[in-house]
Amino acid sequence: MPRSVRSQIKFFNRFIRNKNFWMILATDIILIIIAHICAYWFRFPDRFASSATFSPQFLSTLPLLIGVKLPIFYAFGLYRGMWRYTSLNDLLNIVKASLVSFCLVVAAIVFVNRFYGFPRSVFFLDAILTFLLISAHRVAIRFFYQRSTGSRTLIARPARVKKRLLLIGAGDAAEQIIREVKNNPTLPYTIIGLLDDNPDKIGLKIHNIPVLGLVDDLEEHYARVKAEEILIAISALTGNQAQRFNEICQNAHLKYKVLPGLGELIDGRASIKIMRDISYRDLLGRAEVSLDQLEIGKFLTGKTILVTGAGGSIGSELCRQIVRFQPAGIVLFDASEENLYNIQMELEHELGFLECWAILGKIQNFNLLDTILAQYQPSVIFHAAAYKHVPLVELNPWEAVFNNIKGTACLIEAAIIHEIDRFVLVSTDKAVRPTNVMGASKRLTELIMLACSKDNWDGTLNYTTSSGKSHKTIFQAVRFGNVLGSSGSVIPLFKRQIELGGPITITDPEITRYFMSIEEAAQLIIQAGAMGKGGEIFILEMGEPIKIDKMARDLIRLAGREPDTEIAIKYIGLRPGEKLYEELITEGEGIVPTSHPKIMVLRGNSKTYAEINHHILLLKEKAKNFDGEGIRRLLKQLIPEYQPEKPAGSDRTIKNER
Repeated sequence: MPRSVRSQIKFFNRFIRNKNFWMILATDIILIIIAHICAYWFRFPDRFASSATFSPQFLSTLPLLIGVKLPIFYAFGLYRGMWRYTSLNDLLNIVKASLVSFCLVVAAIVFVNRFYGFPRSVFFLDAILTFLLISAHRVAIRFFYQRSTGSRTLIARPARVKKRLLLIGAGDAAEQIIREVKNNPTLPYTIIGLLDDNPDKIGLKIHNIPVLGLVDDLEEHYARVKAEEILIAISALTGNQAQRFNEICQNAHLKYKVLPGLGELIDGRASIKIMRDISYRDLLGRAEVSLDQLEIGKFLTGKTILVTGAGGSIGSELCRQIVRFQPAGIVLFDASEENLYNIQMELEHELGFLECWAILGKIQNFNLLDTILAQYQPSVIFHAAAYKHVPLVELNPWEAVFNNIKGTACLIEAAIIHEIDRFVLVSTDKAVRPTNVMGASKRLTELIMLACSKDNWDGTLNYTTSSGKSHKTIFQAVRFGNVLGSSGSVIPLFKRQIELGGPITITDPEITRYFMSIEEAAQLIIQAGAMGKGGEIFILEMGEPIKIDKMARDLIRLAGREPDTEIAIKYIGLRPGEKLYEELITEGEGIVPTSHPKIMVLRGNSKTYAEINHHILLLKEKAKNFDGEGIRRLLKQLIPEYQPEKPAGSDRTIKNER
């Protein structure tokens, strides 16, 4: 006997032994009889009480009603739910069951005697009354359990003082919050009122909680009702809304919290249990990313994926997002032992994904790459490994050559040799008109990628024999700006400076940057990777650039402090290689939209790989001798738009003692 059939039999045996089932079934039979009696009574109120005219009809149809309705009720799951948790879905099932049973009963009577001698309206009334009585029964059970559970909780535990909570927003999220607080007496809150921007809602109530007034009058209502805390009960909070509410609450010196966005919640429900302090991400207000699940599924599902820099900020988030699409396995490649261990443990123990293999090593080791690709045979490579910290790379330009340039060249050649399906290079906005070595090195990796795309490939290989004039790998790059919370982000630095009492150090009062969340960046990288045909540079829509000075002041206020007075702001000047403004495209690059609203694409021109490879060999020689000035000169030859700004001491050549 198949296992599924045996499990169904076991379930049914347990089901019929449940005494609650028989109690509910008996009650439903009584309610079906009462509904049919009432249907006759409502239809013929004058004749029903004094005449036995309808007795034969009633007695003949009653077995039919019970025999049809009970199996239909069972089929629609009315006896398999936990009645203490009756919901709108359960009531909808009762509607469906009542309608289907009504149709079957009418069809049966028409088939037997074409409704001769039966009043048709009685059966319409019977269906309506059956729905009302069965629904009332289920709702009564839920009401009883809520009352009794609340009473037991209050008796078992001593009463504690609850915070008086004022909600901003009188919509769906607020309704869910109020319902959850009422249903869960253990929560330490009492909701005393709501505020909203819609004046038409003033005076209305949600679950008996009144809408007191407008959000602009927050301070007045807060004092009047003696609130102790504010919750912004808007699950899809926009950046403008978050900034406005933040300003109102900060000006009034009021404590407040916010709900996570619905995209952050597994089941899509707002919950009072996970209310949190507002963060700068809320103020940024990036809209939730919409992904083409089908396209990405074809790209990732059931395939082995290699992620370089897997322990870094972007690499680790890529791994988390990739797991959602059920790949066959993920090869985690990283040079940092701690980062690699952390992401492996997270995938295995927190996300329950066991098919991941940690490789500790450097991407410039071609023999290691060759061995890994031969052993695991990945279909897709996400290349996120790179040195990205502008000032550090500016002072150590040889490391950009070893890691960013040589490492990418090694990985690209290994991908071609092993016929990898897709190769996605993670690039940066600092590759556009670069003024620093880091940006120039990333621009060179883009040029290498373009030179190795199918249309431009000349068959040149540096680390092994030529593979010929064609290959199957689709190469593409994804270019974007800064991400919130990454290892190189300015926000963690600002937060530490605020915790220490200041000052916050800003390079220039006019400096701006593009920002998006790590989750959004990783999702869009995956989406762009699925869209590529080969030789594209995808550019993520970053929105409007943000002034770092304004960001610092917002973070200070979020911490409950005042900028300039409580936390000082100090301007220290631009760091080596740092630009005042970042760009996403160079003038003259032909950028066009794609099918995704947040992804654009351009096709750039490149030298042949043989020409680039010649310069890579020269760069490696300069790097071996730690010749920073020589590295910059060679980068300038390859990238004419590169305008280096030499930091102090960068023109010195460190003696090579290797």
